Amino acid sequence: MKALFDTSVLMAAVREADQRHEVSYKLLMQFAPREASCAAHSLAELYAALTGMRPPNRLRPEQAALIVDQFKTNLDCIMLSAEEVVHAIHRTAALKLPGGIIYDALHLACARKIQAERIYTWNVKHFQMVAPDLADRIVTP
Repeated sequence: MKALFDTSVLMAAVREADQRHEVSYKLLMQFAPREASCAAHSLAELYAALTGMRPPNRLRPEQAALIVDQFKTNLDCIMLSAEEVVHAIHRTAALKLPGGIIYDALHLACARKIQAERIYTWNVKHFQMVAPDLADRIVTP
């Protein structure tokens, strides 16, 4: 099964203090390396989130970089071309959705690109707003 994990799931899998940690971590561990995917930009989002938290939860940049390396090694990181990004922007604009929801649209463009059968997120409502055609594939861990 082709699966795509968004940043919210990766973040929960890393942070033991997160109430969603155990279920996110266990789900990721069910997949052999390279069987699961994430959007390449998830790595940057993960780094930003891990290093941008308030102390004492904030990680040092070098710690966050090591975590990112592990995800890069174990997940198939899907990159979008400029044309694919612009296409996602136009799809989002056609739905009249503004602001940061475009980043969810980029995750979903990656899911479309690999024909993901499951899209795991802790942000189901926004993902389904951006991609009603994929609603039945968008699930929480």
